[in-house]
Amino acid sequence: MSVHVLASGSSWIESDAVAQCHQVAALDGMLHVAGMPDLHPGKGAPIGAAMRSRVLYPFLVGSDIGCGIAVFPVALKKAVPERLAARFPDLDRAVDPAEVDEEIPAGHTDSLGTVGRGNHFVELARVDAVLDDGQATRAGLARGDLVLIVHSGSRGLGESILRAHTETHGAGPAEDAAAYLAAHDDAVGWGSLNRRLMAARVGAAIGADVGAAIVDECHNLVEVLGNGEYLHRKGAARGDGRDVLVAGTRGTRSFLVAAHAGPEANWSVAHGAGRKMSRADALRRGKAKHTVAELRRTPVGSLVVCGDRQLLFEEAPTAYKKIERVIDDLVAFDLATPVLSTVPLVTYKTADKGRRRDLGST
Repeated sequence: MSVHVLASGSSWIESDAVAQCHQVAALDGMLHVAGMPDLHPGKGAPIGAAMRSRVLYPFLVGSDIGCGIAVFPVALKKAVPERLAARFPDLDRAVDPAEVDEEIPAGHTDSLGTVGRGNHFVELARVDAVLDDGQATRAGLARGDLVLIVHSGSRGLGESILRAHTETHGAGPAEDAAAYLAAHDDAVGWGSLNRRLMAARVGAAIGADVGAAIVDECHNLVEVLGNGEYLHRKGAARGDGRDVLVAGTRGTRSFLVAAHAGPEANWSVAHGAGRKMSRADALRRGKAKHTVAELRRTPVGSLVVCGDRQLLFEEAPTAYKKIERVIDDLVAFDLATPVLSTVPLVTYKTADKGRRRDLGST
């Protein structure tokens, strides 16, 4: 078994996260644990890690199976953040399953088309810099283009799958790997459908044409390798020759990268900036430094739609690592090539009906 954290000495990596990597590496059948530059501690297992083993461990994927980030091109004549923020739909309210024109995985209709809490978001952003002309052209994007970034997962479906396992087996391996994988694949498909539904809902609400996803990459999943090994990813995206959106924060840039990670990284790349503060610390420190009004408009001039004041503080940009440092590490370890960066215009966290009325009257 081996552990390799692919981050420079100047990156913010908590010792607790590294310790969790070593704890995972000590599990029966574990072969290699790769920590990404956004590595941080999780509940029982590190977040920002790719873990390869001969044994399938559902707890290493966690409850939000299928969580991922999708990027959709947006055609909109004029993007005025104040007006658009007022028009965002209520993504806490599920859609009518009868309106969904494709099969719903596992027949799970609860919370369909909703974003969830925590670090999940839907963001209208603008491409502010092209870093690799050829790769950006291949992706069909240019400076000034608008995109919709959707970060969410399988909601209650993934949670029910993990709970069914842990109630009997705790943190132990899957007794019936095939049965777990079948349920897991449903959750991955459900998460992708959920992201598409939210993109369509936002497009209809703001009067924009939303195209097919340019990127839709899951970062909570298990992959069966050709040799029968299992590659668990918890907050790590597949990095084997595909494009990945590495999310910053609602007050910083995000980066689209062309991933080309190898075996040392378990063919994986970072999925975001990664937390540097616990939610409790972010709440405590944020209340001492910021007002709610300050957190609703970010340093880059974008707006935040969020009716949950506690969540505003917990998810403040200062609670996360610097996204540029994460990207620099991906480049330094030859895991990915930056293609372009985006800057947020409107970031939706959870409905704020009162603020929507205020914005709509301006």
